[in-house]
Amino acid sequence: MRRVFNYMKETVAVVVTYNRKELLKECIKHLLSQTAPTDILVVDNASTDGTAELFSAPQDGIFYFNTGANLGGAGGFNFGMRKAAEMGYDFVWVMDDDTMPSPTAHEKLLEVDGLLEGNYGWLSSLTLWKDGTPCAMNIQKITKWKPLGDFEYSHSVQYASFVSLFIKADTIREFGLPYKEFFIWGDDWEYTRRISKHKPCFFVPGSVVKHECKTNNGSDITKENGNNLDRYAYSYRNDVVVYRQDGIDGALFLLLRIAKHSIKIIIKSGNKAQKLKLMFSSLKEGMKFRPEIEYLG
Repeated sequence: MRRVFNYMKETVAVVVTYNRKELLKECIKHLLSQTAPTDILVVDNASTDGTAELFSAPQDGIFYFNTGANLGGAGGFNFGMRKAAEMGYDFVWVMDDDTMPSPTAHEKLLEVDGLLEGNYGWLSSLTLWKDGTPCAMNIQKITKWKPLGDFEYSHSVQYASFVSLFIKADTIREFGLPYKEFFIWGDDWEYTRRISKHKPCFFVPGSVVKHECKTNNGSDITKENGNNLDRYAYSYRNDVVVYRQDGIDGALFLLLRIAKHSIKIIIKSGNKAQKLKLMFSSLKEGMKFRPEIEYLG
C-alpha cells in the first residue's frame, strides 16, 4: 500500500540523475528519512556508472526509469513529471540527485499547501550550500529584476529552480511540462515563470534542503575556462525563450543582461573572443528557437 499524508493525498519525489550514483544514494537516504513519507521516482538519463544496479531488486515506494539516452536535466524532468502525473500522484516534488532534503522538508511543504488550501502554483524550498549559506544558483526571484534576499520569511516569488520544487499534478496538467528541448539550464526558470504569471507561488523557508554542488558561485561564463564552456550555449539560447514570455519587460531585462555579461567578459575573462562569439551566436539561435509546450495526453 502506498504511503499517504495530508488529506489522504500522495507525493512522489522526482529525482533526475546522471552518473552520480553515490550522490543519488545519499539523496534517496534523505528522502526515506522524511517525517512526512514520500514515494520516490528516479529518472536515470542512461548512466554508465552502475546506477541501474541500485534498483535491480524491487523496493517498496521507489520506482526506477532509465530513459535510454541522456536527455539532459530538462528532458529528465519532463520525463519524470509526466510519469508522476500519469501514475496518479497528487503532488510532485522535483529535485536533482545532489539535493539532500532535511527530515522535515516535505512536511513543511505539505503544511503550506494546507494553509493555502491548494491555492498556489508551486512552492519552493530554502536551498543551502554545504557551508549552510544560501546556494547561489538556487536563489528564488521575487521578480526578474529582484532576487530574494530575506530567507527567514515566506515570500511570493516568480522564479525558482528545480532543486526542491513542489507542485500539484493538476498544475502540471494545466500548464504542461518543462521544455525538454532546453536540455540543460533555464528550464526551471521558464517553467516556474510560466506558472507564476497566472498563479501565486511561494518561497517556503521552513522547508530546507542542501545542494551538494561543487562550488557556490552559480553559473558564470567569465570564470569558465575548462571543458564546460559549450554548456553556456544552452544557457544563452534558452534565456531568449525564458524572457520572451514577458514581452517588452523581458526583452529589456535580457538586453541589459547581455550588456552586463559582455562587459564582464571583456574586463575579467580569458578567451574573450571565444566567449563573446559563443554568447552572441547562441542568442541568435534563441531568436529562432520556439519549442512548443507539451501537455499530458
